[in-house]
Amino acid sequence: MGKIVLKLDVVMADRQMSLGELAERVGITNVNLSKLKNNKVNAIRFSTLSAICEALHCQPGDILKYVPEEIDG
Repeated sequence: MGKIVLKLDVVMADRQMSLGELAERVGITNVNLSKLKNNKVNAIRFSTLSAICEALHCQPGDILKYVPEEIDG
């Protein structure tokens, strides 16, 4: 099975927004946002995703990416 990865670091860089600034706008801690940014989470609340998209002026698809499982062949 493939997996979903967060491209939050890429979108933040494109928007030139720091971790601290985004965390403040979204209303979550720097630690939790850092975990999201570094793909150290298994889930994200829609309310958090919505707040991130609002702060970064983007769509969920700009942040989320599906990576299919590699098949050894």
